[in-house]
Order: sequence, then C-alpha cells, then structure tokens
Amino acid sequence: MFSGSSRRRSVGGGGAPRGPWHSGWRPRRWAASLLGATVAAAAVLTGFASPAQAATAITINGGSGGRALDGIGAVSGGGGNSRLLVDYPEPQRSDILDYLFKPGYGAAMQLMKVEIGGDTNSTSGAEPSHEHTRGSINCNRGYEWWLMEQARTRNPNIALVGLAWGAPGWIGNGNFWSNDSIDYLVAWLDCAGTHGLTINYLGGWNEKGYNTTWYKNLRSTLNARGYANVKIVASDDFGWGAADDSLRDPAFGNAVQVFGSHYVCGYRSAQTSCPSSSNAVSTGKSLWASENGSDDYNAGAQALARGINRGYLDGKMTGYINWPVIAAITPNIPWATTGVAVAQQPWSGAYSIGKNAWVMAQTTQFTAPGWRYLDASSGYIGGNRNNGSYVSLKSTNNSDYSTIIETMDAGGAQTLDFTVTGGLSTGTVRVWSTNVRSNNTADHFVRGSDITPSGGRFSLTVQPGYVYSITTTSGQGKGAAVSPAQGNLALPYADTFDSYATGREARYLMDQQGSFEIVGCAAGRSGQCVRQMSEQAPIYWTSGQAEPYTLLGDLTWRNYTVSSDVLLEKSGYAQLIGRGNTYNHQGPQNMNGYYFRVTDGGAWSIRSNNTSGNWRTLASGNTSALGTGRWHNLAFTLNGSTLTAAIDGTTVGTATDSTWVAGQIGYGTGQGVTAQFDNLSVTAVGSPGTPTGEIRGAGSNRCLDVNGASQTDGAVVQIWDCNGGANQRWSLTSTNQLTVYGNKCLDVASAASGTRARIWSCTGGTNQQWRLNADGTIVGVASGLCLDINGGATANGSAVQLWTCNGGSNQQWIRG
Repeated sequence: MFSGSSRRRSVGGGGAPRGPWHSGWRPRRWAASLLGATVAAAAVLTGFASPAQAATAITINGGSGGRALDGIGAVSGGGGNSRLLVDYPEPQRSDILDYLFKPGYGAAMQLMKVEIGGDTNSTSGAEPSHEHTRGSINCNRGYEWWLMEQARTRNPNIALVGLAWGAPGWIGNGNFWSNDSIDYLVAWLDCAGTHGLTINYLGGWNEKGYNTTWYKNLRSTLNARGYANVKIVASDDFGWGAADDSLRDPAFGNAVQVFGSHYVCGYRSAQTSCPSSSNAVSTGKSLWASENGSDDYNAGAQALARGINRGYLDGKMTGYINWPVIAAITPNIPWATTGVAVAQQPWSGAYSIGKNAWVMAQTTQFTAPGWRYLDASSGYIGGNRNNGSYVSLKSTNNSDYSTIIETMDAGGAQTLDFTVTGGLSTGTVRVWSTNVRSNNTADHFVRGSDITPSGGRFSLTVQPGYVYSITTTSGQGKGAAVSPAQGNLALPYADTFDSYATGREARYLMDQQGSFEIVGCAAGRSGQCVRQMSEQAPIYWTSGQAEPYTLLGDLTWRNYTVSSDVLLEKSGYAQLIGRGNTYNHQGPQNMNGYYFRVTDGGAWSIRSNNTSGNWRTLASGNTSALGTGRWHNLAFTLNGSTLTAAIDGTTVGTATDSTWVAGQIGYGTGQGVTAQFDNLSVTAVGSPGTPTGEIRGAGSNRCLDVNGASQTDGAVVQIWDCNGGANQRWSLTSTNQLTVYGNKCLDVASAASGTRARIWSCTGGTNQQWRLNADGTIVGVASGLCLDINGGATANGSAVQLWTCNGGSNQQWIRG
C-alpha cells in the first residue's frame, strides 16, 4: 500500500466550479442609501456568485456579556496518531509543526490534549507509559513530551491538557479508579516539569465514566503536591452526567474546573446542532466539546466549521478539541486520514495539510484564549440555522474584535449589514475566507480587500459554503512550505538500534499493543536493543485482550526476508510479523498478516490472521529449546505463496498460502512476555512479480474484478474478493493495454476525474492504454489520472474510477 497522503471523498469528489474571476477578491461598493453613508464595502469572494438575499442586520456590541474562550485545538493521542511525525526529516518536520502550532501560519492551535501513555492500544496505536512498573519512572519515553515542547516553542500561550486512555496493569491491580492512578498522574506532571512544561488541565479516564470520590481525591492531592493551578476536566465521556452530579455534590463540583463531553454534536455528525445541558450551563464552569471530529482531514471541514461556532451558540462551550491533531501513521492503521494534516511518509518527507487546518485557522488566527464571546452579537443568520452561524469575540484590550461566520448550508449569497458599538474599534476591518466546498488550496484562507467602516457601519456579502473571519486585528498569514514528492521506503532496510537513546522508540517502529523501546542489550551483548516492556496485561481502553506487537515499513513490500536476533527474558513466545496490513482496532487488534512464532521450549508455527480474528496455523513443529536469556536469530521469508521459517540459519518449516500479498514487518510477544530484539534486516527476495494475473488493491486486498463476470462491452470494473476467476485475470500487452478474457480491454469513456472504469472491445485507443508504475499506481495514458477505488473504500463491489493521483492507498495496486 502506498504510504502517501491520501484523501477520502464521497462519490464524484472533485472541487467546486470556479468562475472566471476566482483568482482573487473583487471589491463592491454599496449605495449610500443602504446604510446612510458611503461604505468601503466588504470584499466578495466571487466565482459564479448567487444574487444576494435581503440584508441581515448584525450589531457587534462590545458591551454584550459572554463567556471567555478557553481555546480551539486538537488531541495528540488516543492513540499513536502522531507517532511518525518525530521521525520526519528536516525541514519537513518543522514545516508540519509550523502548520499545526505557529501563530499566523496554519491551524495555530490554542489548545492541545495529549495522551498519558498506558502501554495499550487506544485507537491508532499504543503510547508508552512513563511508569511501566511501579516506581520505575522514565520521563523521556515516547514523543508526546517532544510534541508539547515543539508546540510551546511555537506558541508559548498554547494550553496543554493531559488525559489517560489506558494504563499499566499494576495500577490498582487493574482498577483505574484507585489512589495508584492519582499517584501515576502526579508523576506524569512531575515528568512534564523536567521538560520545562506546565500542564494547564488534567483529566481522568477517557470515555470510561467517572468516580466522584476519585476526582475529589485527585483535587486534594494536586493541591498538596504543588499543582493547585492545574485545572481538572471531568469526565471526558459522553453527556453531561458529571455536571448533574456536581450540583448534587458540591465537593465534587469544587474539585472540577471544566466539564468536558465528547461528540456533543453527535458522533461523526454534520455538527449542525451542538447542545450541552441546562445543568451544565448552570454550574458556571467552563464547558468543552472535549473531543469532536474523527473526520477526514479534508472531508470533515464542513462539520468542523459548524461545530466550532455552534458549540458556543447551542451549549456555551468555550473549548473545542478535534480528534486528532494529525494522522502521522501509515495507511493501514485505523483512521489514517483524520486530523488537520496527514504525514504518512517520514522516509520521503511527504505530507498534506487539510482543509480542516484552514477552517480551524479561521477562528484560531483571529482570537486568543481569554477573549470574550459577545452573546448578543452571535447567532444564526436571520435566525435560520440553514443560513449559517456567526460568533463575535472581543479582545482582552476591549477594543479589537473578530467575527467568524460560516455558511455551510446556505443556498445563496447573503448580505450582512454590521454596526459596531460598545467601545469596539471602528477602524479598518480585515476579511479572510475559506471556500470549504473547493478542493483547490488557493481557495483556502484567502485575504480579501480591507473594509473601511463609515460611522461604525459596513456590509459584507457572504457566499454559500464559506467560512469568513472579519477582524480589527492583524498578523494572520498562510504558510507557504510545500511537501516533497511521495516515495516508497526502499529495500534492503536494516537497523542495529545502536544510535538511539535509552527509552526512545526506534525509527519508524509503531507500537500497536505493549511498548517496544530502546534498552541496553542483555546477555553480555553490547549496544542497544529493542525491548518489549509491558510485564502484565494493561488496563485496556479497547475491549480486547490483544498481545504486544509493533509494526514497521512500507505497505508495498511484497517478497522479502525479515530477520532479527531475539532473546526471550521469560517463558513464552516471540514472533516476527510479515505482510502485516489492515487491522481492526476494536476488540483484540486482529490484523491481516502472517506470523512466525517461537516459544522458549522450541515450539514453532507459521500462522495467518485476519481482522476478524480467524487464526489459521499453516505449519508447526518443534525444534531445540530456545530457552530464556539466550540470543537466537529468527528469519521469516515470504516469497509469493511460499512462507519459510528459519532459526539460527536452519529452516524449520515452510507453508503455502496466498491470502496476503504485501505489507509491513513487525515484532510481537505473548502477553506480559518481555523480550529483546536486535539487528533487524529486511531484504527483497524473488522477482517483483509480473503484470499478468490478478491485480489487488493494496489497501483492500481485493482484486480488480469485472462485475458479474460479464463479457459485455461497458460492464463496470470493481473490487471483489480474489477468487481466481477469469474476470480477475489481467494481462499487460506490448501496447500498454490491460486485457481480460483475452479480448476485452480496461477502458474509460472519458478523461474526467470520477469516470468509472469498465471493459470494452480493444480498439487501440489511448483511453485503453495504461502505465503501470513502480510506485504501484496505474495511470491512464489519455487522462494522466490514477486508477482509484472510490472514496478509499475496501468493501466488495466498491467502484473503480479515474481520479487525480494523490498517493492514497486506494490508488496503490499489487500485480501478479
């Protein structure tokens, strides 16, 4: 699977139509009769603009009451979604960080929640704990400290929030709601201090309910341990039950400073309605949408635009936290394109900044925590939700203000007549906008012509599907850094692990359960090794009882030998993973792939698993006992359908299976088994395959298939479970045609993006000619577009079409 930045989309996809004047802003002046004075009117982002409706009057009154903004930001964690960012080369790593956190550059996040790692999978991976075993604290594990440091370097005012998803199993003997977890969280705060970080907010246990006594004990402990200024957030679950309890239990209410609820607008919804509760509002506490989103970094932009405004309008929520910050994970990992950016290829440096970033910037670059909402100057345009919403906030200087307007559902242009009063500045108004319906990055975060109010009055015509920010502030900007081209991680690949500091994670190694980190090698071996650190089952966040494993590599790796030195520290087993691909993050983390497993007693097996947990033993046997505390070399060769396992250079068994054709390598152990790994090597074997035979989608592992095995001209092409049928056998001719049945060609009726692939009698036309590229893409000669599975779908029957090449896994094909 290609590990580049990808974009999921609905059927048809594509950008909005662009008119002949779309290159910039066009000023418009309104007649004096409209406002009683000549006004240097709002810049209107044109295109084929609809006629404006009757004007809506909005007063921006600095004397209006309202709550203080706590911040707009996102989550790093829940879990592992930021993992690969730290491995990016410079300058790309700094470019991405600037787009996330630097004021006046990109998303300019004001608030960041980070996972307090617990050695267990919490959606897109597992993050390491600072205390794997009781009393053994290492404040340099993982990458969240580094990310918080980078965020604070760029924006010293960013607020930081800590929250646990899971935890090591020693805590409370498996009971999170214990004094052990309170001590554990305080130790994490102590670690933050060693990094020069002040944590502003601390939560309990993500989406696992709440215990009022525990929160009261947490508050008293924080106060006693020098953390009285750390505000407690409760309960990071669904609904506002904690706020209800705070009214019944004043001691609990006094312990908590923020009530945070998840997906207040509905889970992965359009975010059209975002209420809290009357009890929550009546507490007088800050209210947060403390986790929202879970949407694609581009496709989620409309929902994000609504939710940021409507959380305050509907529920007086002053904090909005998107899940997650970034998808810095390979495309087989769940939620591989969610966040505000995608960074899946540290080896190439390629990344992509999404529309979500610019929608977020429309608020974050024009406000700051501490600014006050102006309730009487915020609402729905014309009192109608379908027209869009607007919120106004004033600066702490009581003069500057910003109004953020979204028109996601509007049916046409609307004129807004503004009157500024209540001590706010009547000076120049700057206008920025994002056309959320457009996929052209030139239409995102665009500065228009300034407006000069007359007598505190001015007008703005807003187009449907936009976010606008009007402001008296300055300093906004759009970053200009550009991603390099995508590319595959080449074989051979090797790592001795000797170049890393103790406690860190090896380059590109992504933990999915347990914790694999760098330690000094055991049994007299010099240098550094990777060790699985989790000594007992964790307190899970997911419902599954998955065992520790970690992944590395490019999803296009197909035929190779993965070998590594392995030392078992206790009785149990270790395993090498080959062709690891898609996994299911709910329940046990079952994954498509092959496993070579060896126990300390010498029992070995070659196994296959899939996302449903259908384990199959393909071959097994016994060899001399490996024992514990001794080094051995394990090697696993995957060449076509032949799988070969070797121990210390001697082949112990082979198996034949063709279920999984490509994917990553990995390490694994049994539950609670500590083991060390050294001298990783991945080398290519065999031939790269031929273009004759089946053609599989790398992400779906399903074959390019003629619907219904039809041989009729015009029969559409889809993906389907590979079955060896004649409708799935393709040949590349010397004239660059892909033929099926011997006389039908893969064909498209036009060169337009979104055109459905089909079969047709071969004509020799360029619409039937294809380039099969080394990166796995199949590109139409006539169109220059990629053969694409619509919307990144993986289900049987998903449509195959032409689409702009974007490096997505749904445009990666494995041949032969």
